[in-house]
Formats: sequence, C-alpha cells, structure tokens
Amino acid sequence: MTDQSQCKRRTFLQVGSAVAGTCLFGSPERSLAASPNAKSGWLRKTLKIGMIRSDGSLTDKFKLAKQAGFEGVELSVPGVDAEAAKQASKASGLIIDGTVGNYHWGERHSDPSETVRATALDKLKQGLRDTAALGADTMLLVPAHGKDGSAAEVYDRAFAAIKEALPIAEETKVSILIENVWNDFLYDHEGGNDQTADKLAAFIDAFDSPWVGVQYDIGNHWKYGDPAGWIRTLGKRIKKLDIKGFSREKGQFTKITEGDIDWPSVKQALRDIEFTGWLAAEVGGGGLDRLEEVEKNMENALQCTEKV
Repeated sequence: MTDQSQCKRRTFLQVGSAVAGTCLFGSPERSLAASPNAKSGWLRKTLKIGMIRSDGSLTDKFKLAKQAGFEGVELSVPGVDAEAAKQASKASGLIIDGTVGNYHWGERHSDPSETVRATALDKLKQGLRDTAALGADTMLLVPAHGKDGSAAEVYDRAFAAIKEALPIAEETKVSILIENVWNDFLYDHEGGNDQTADKLAAFIDAFDSPWVGVQYDIGNHWKYGDPAGWIRTLGKRIKKLDIKGFSREKGQFTKITEGDIDWPSVKQALRDIEFTGWLAAEVGGGGLDRLEEVEKNMENALQCTEKV
C-alpha cells in the first residue's frame, strides 16, 4: 500500500514527545518511554503497529521493527492483550511507547447520538487503562469530527468527553494526546494554507491539565498551514510527533522525504521549542525492506540520531 493510500485510509476510514524537563506535560513514572535516549539521539523512532507487515507472532513483528532500526511501537487500544505485548517487548527490546485509539471514526466523541458518545467515552477510558497496563504513557485521540453538528456543538461534545476521562488519565498517568487530522475540527478544511494552530492550542489550554497534550503530525496539515509555525505555537503542548510526507503541489500524501515539506524549517522549530522524544512514522508499512526505508527516510528528514 502506498503512503498516500495508507494516510487516506487512516484519515478517513480508520475505526481504530516527551518534552525534556517539563513538569506540565510529563509523566515521570514512565521515564523509559518518555525520555530521550543518549544512544538514539534527540528523536526516538517509533511506528504504528499496523505498519509491521509480517507473518508470525507479535514477538516476531516486534523483532522485525527492532531490526529495521526502530526503538518503539504504538499499539491499538482498547482491546489489546497487554501481557502478550509486554512479553513481546521484553523479548525484542522494542519499547511500547504509546497507543492509538482504534474507535475514532466508528464511534466519535462528537456524534449527535448520546448513546454513541457514551460508548466512545467508555472506550477512551478503557484505552487509558490498557495503555497503562502496557507500560506506555500516551494515548493518541482524534476527539471529534466537525461535520457532526455546529462548531459549538462539536467542540462542547469533544471537550466534555475528554474532561470526563481526565480522572482516569490522572489515575493511570497516561496523557491524552490530540492529533491534528483531516476531521474539520479546529481548522477550516476549505480554508487556505496560511492557517495557524491557535484554535488547537486554545483547546488544549482549556483543560488546564498536565494530562492533555498534542501528538503533532508534521505532514497532516501542511495543506493548511506551515508546520514550523504550528510547532512554535503549540510549543510544549507537543508531547509526541507523527511524521509523513505531503505535496501541496499535487495535493496528496507522499513518502516522508518526497513532497514539498520544508524539513530544515521543521527541524529548527522543534529545536527552538527544545523538543526531544518520540517521532512516530504513520505511512504505508511493509516487511523489513520497507520498514528500513521508512526508518532511513525519518533520519534523512530530521537527523534523528543527532545528540540533544
């Protein structure tokens, strides 16, 4: 599957970063997953579990990702077999650094149906518990879809769901990380390419909680705004990163080092906000050769192994 089709599938059909030295968005109890690694450099490479295309057990998949040069993996929640995953992590040396909610589009927190929203909230809470059971400290969340109602209705529903889940986040010490995706929320899908991250930053700040942050996807909103500008606006709200390529000229997702994203400017912005931590590939996966290609592309884009 191409990077473009993988990203479109993730964006529209999927039913399913630590900032060094910050107290506000930190989870010190899981320092292994959260901290930069002196051997790996300022960015630690991780990937989504669905990218690992191989036969065999979960341990075999973890070993393949490790062989390809990745340090971590993000699993899908809720519903994960935590014991099996932890055994695979121990056997392979691959860290389970975080998770991704697997229900975002099928059962949305902004759905007009109160019953659907209740189901989504249950899954968010269970996802936080599953994440903690894995030893990870972040759960990626797509909080809403802008077409579920008026802007105010969608905002209020998403805010209420996350607010209700915050006691579980605090109890489990798992941060809820909002990803910027093509969901017509906190940006204008029909707008220009000069949009800012101000609305997303204000949404995060409204919770006034160390357990809500951002998993900033570098490629997702190049269509709508400058990634470097978004990074500087979001600042220490960014706890983790996703990475993919995008071509404004062609209007489509690309491999990480293709397209027209200005990677040096992205890197400088990340350095300016003193970001260190996890960088997650979210592109078309495959076997060993493909994963090695992705890992190399990540390195070429942002020189991940440079020292802090």
